[in-house]
Amino acid sequence: MSIIRLHHPQFTRRQFLKVSGISSMSFLLGGCGTPTFEDLVGTLSEPLNEKIEKLIFQPQKLVPEFLPSEIQPEALIVNTFRGTPIIDQEKYRLVVDGEVDQPLNLSIAEIQSLPLTSMIIRHVCVEGWAAIVQWGGIRLREIIALAQPKSNVRYAYFKSADGYYESWDIASVLHPQTLLAYQKNGEPLPVDNGAPLRLASPIKLGYKQSKWVTQITLTSHLTPFRGYWEDLGYEWFAGI
Repeated sequence: MSIIRLHHPQFTRRQFLKVSGISSMSFLLGGCGTPTFEDLVGTLSEPLNEKIEKLIFQPQKLVPEFLPSEIQPEALIVNTFRGTPIIDQEKYRLVVDGEVDQPLNLSIAEIQSLPLTSMIIRHVCVEGWAAIVQWGGIRLREIIALAQPKSNVRYAYFKSADGYYESWDIASVLHPQTLLAYQKNGEPLPVDNGAPLRLASPIKLGYKQSKWVTQITLTSHLTPFRGYWEDLGYEWFAGI
């Protein structure tokens, strides 16, 4: 594996949004009022945010990875939403539905039979800590391709076994380093870290990387409920 190293500081998307005022505007609006008001907020602010995101985000650009010697086995902190759910992996199914021609209902064995992709990336938490982790799993775009999404799909919603929910833009979903992971540091993914399946990607902050994923719904629009933390005021795109 070739490792690309960047030594010069970069003007990140998050810094750009902070300077431009877009991030703070989203924070203030994201925590307001009723669903009716939130619908209006989405109509007014989301197109502006998306235009800025498209200028900065490069959907196929690979993020530099790390060497195995740089993995930090103890650095990944376990954060839970409502505690670790109990999942029977023999009965587990991943449902992929929404605006698709071929809805999926996959067992973990079926998912693990698909080509394995491994990457060593930095997991960055909005709380200020980070960890270099090796994740192994299936590229999410390969699962999406199996479901045959409609041409107007722009977003994906993720539902987790503990009730957590998230949404992503489709370009980030299809990024080649966005995984549905079932391995961590070369071993089976621990339950506390999201087994049997979790999102793992170097292009999103940690709160976007749902654990215990049970359902992916592809859609052409966002609802007023965009993500657990986003609905409390966090930034929706949350790119790094």
